[in-house]
Amino acid sequence: MEKTDVFSLDGEYIASTYARFGVNIVSGKGSILKGGDGKEYIDLGAGIATNVFGACDDVWIKAVTDQLTKIQHASNLYYTDPGPRLARLLCEKTGMKKVFFSNSGAEANECAIKTARKWAAEHLGAEYHTVVTLKNSFHGRTLATLAATGQDVFHRDFLPLTPGFAYAEPNDSADLERVMEENKCAALLIETVQGEGGVNVLTDSFVADAAALTKKHGALLMVDEVQTGNGRCGAMYSYMNYGIAPDVVSTAKGLGGGLPIGATMFGERTADVLTPGTHGSTFGGNPVCCAGAESVVSRLDDDLFAAVRKKSEMIFEKLSGKPGITGVHGRGLMIGADVTGDVKAVVKGCIERGALVLSAKNRVRLTPALNIPEETLSRGLDILIEAAAAAAEA
Repeated sequence: MEKTDVFSLDGEYIASTYARFGVNIVSGKGSILKGGDGKEYIDLGAGIATNVFGACDDVWIKAVTDQLTKIQHASNLYYTDPGPRLARLLCEKTGMKKVFFSNSGAEANECAIKTARKWAAEHLGAEYHTVVTLKNSFHGRTLATLAATGQDVFHRDFLPLTPGFAYAEPNDSADLERVMEENKCAALLIETVQGEGGVNVLTDSFVADAAALTKKHGALLMVDEVQTGNGRCGAMYSYMNYGIAPDVVSTAKGLGGGLPIGATMFGERTADVLTPGTHGSTFGGNPVCCAGAESVVSRLDDDLFAAVRKKSEMIFEKLSGKPGITGVHGRGLMIGADVTGDVKAVVKGCIERGALVLSAKNRVRLTPALNIPEETLSRGLDILIEAAAAAAEA
């Protein structure tokens, strides 16, 4: 008998790289998703911080479909309208000077790494090629960004790693200074909130020290905003919560509102590092993806950021001290909750009760749509509270 259901087809024909849950998402609107069996779920993950305005956002749909009726793709040998408009928006909202578009966060970070090495070779010397990152970081799954990732668990099957990276302890300024002194550094690359590392927030003092150390050593300061950016942490980009001025910023995930796009933004010192032939991407700057992203970025404003911060406070208040929950961490709508029960059991319990949550290390991770209604968010948190308590008693 021919296998036609999605679970069987996936098992037979899709590479076994994902430990999927037994839910087939077939449709959705806003922060409510529907499974193939008709069951509805409150979405507290938003495609891992990607669907920033939820599922099937009307403004986003119009922007994307309007562009689809014009041209879906053109080579980067030619100009198309949405990319330059999106780049201007990003520069206006950040103060950065130029943008390179790619397809993912890993590619955005690859571009950042290439830029750092080219800039350092030209300004410091060819031996200045080390990019310092933080332990517990996550920067992607390509060979270079895997090497940049400061977690051994991601390294062990893919040795030898791409050389040229060194790792410092997060929130430990003395260790960061030691690592930067022991290496000829091209750049420091940080996430202000380590998402895949467990939703760990860097302290204000450490980030300030990191910025000062890059100046001391003449290196670039680069910030990975793949998950933290595009309003996720209650500001346009999370680094803005710290008052620093990076030389390079990478982002993706929420930028496209559900379409694959990454961006690497360059400050004054790095704006002209990449020249014709030094970097490129066939699909980078795809007009449909850029049109979707333009509709997202144009709506990221102070009112939305204030609403994100308000919902963040609500999450902290509602989860703190509940049975089975021992701590709440994060910033904005990028939250991690410590649970006493098995985190996988909590995630499974949420699914059974009608809510979709994520995990990071031993924490339940929440990255809902930025515009999730407070009432919907509250119901979803109630489900998490119930699932955490049940797992703690198991």
